[in-house]
Amino acid sequence: MHNQEQIQNILIKYGTPESLAWLNEKISKMAESKSSKDLFMTYSLLNVKFDSLKPISFENVVDDCSVYFKAHGANLLQVARIYLLSAVIGQDEEFYSPKVANIIQVADTGELETFLKYLVLLPNPAAYKQTAVEALRTNIAIIFDAISLNNPYPAKYFNDQQWNQMYLKAAFMERDLSLIESVDKRANADLTRIISDYAHERWAASRKIDPVFWRPVSKFLNVNLLKDMNRLLSSEDSIENKAGALCCYHSGNEKAKALLNSFPELRHEVADGSINWNTLKQK
Repeated sequence: MHNQEQIQNILIKYGTPESLAWLNEKISKMAESKSSKDLFMTYSLLNVKFDSLKPISFENVVDDCSVYFKAHGANLLQVARIYLLSAVIGQDEEFYSPKVANIIQVADTGELETFLKYLVLLPNPAAYKQTAVEALRTNIAIIFDAISLNNPYPAKYFNDQQWNQMYLKAAFMERDLSLIESVDKRANADLTRIISDYAHERWAASRKIDPVFWRPVSKFLNVNLLKDMNRLLSSEDSIENKAGALCCYHSGNEKAKALLNSFPELRHEVADGSINWNTLKQK
């Protein structure tokens, strides 16, 4: 319930007393009614009671909820939506968790974006993994971004197959791969093979690849991937050169390091920190 209290404090500070009273009354009724219809209706009606354009200042915040809200630029309506979901789950998790999981079936784009972006703040967030995985099927960028970018949820709860699916689709949809969290931690051998196969398809079609796409392959460089690294290092695209250098340098692979030694200037730039994955595209 700790998160719920933190979220309520934000609503008390920035919402109107009338709106908060209305919301708390709805939540109290839902404790008795056990109604999924009331839940979905209230979730949708929140945009009438809480202003999405009202700025919230999260200066000097220390609690986890506020820090997360601040990092994601949360508005008052989004905070109210997460408060509602947290409250009903806290009242009766057995009844309301499956109903909250079904929100993907009834929510509009803005409502679903909020749910996915702030999923980690709900009680027992692991219960909504299937909903998060289903959201990956979308071709609506705002929905896909909500779960895949700047979101710790996939790294915490997705298995390798689900993670790999998300990573590949992010590349396919040309999202900003640098915003996916815990890429190094979730790197795996299957993903490495997928990355190489996808790259070869793109190259065969004379199409470019986001150089950040290669980041997970560092620890899994084999004979085939070393050929890919050589192609990156020899490319006419300087950012591809740097991506190849980063992969080789951090690989722990002697053959990769020997390959990188053929490009001493790049090796030096990686070694002194002037090239890294976070600044790759800025260089």
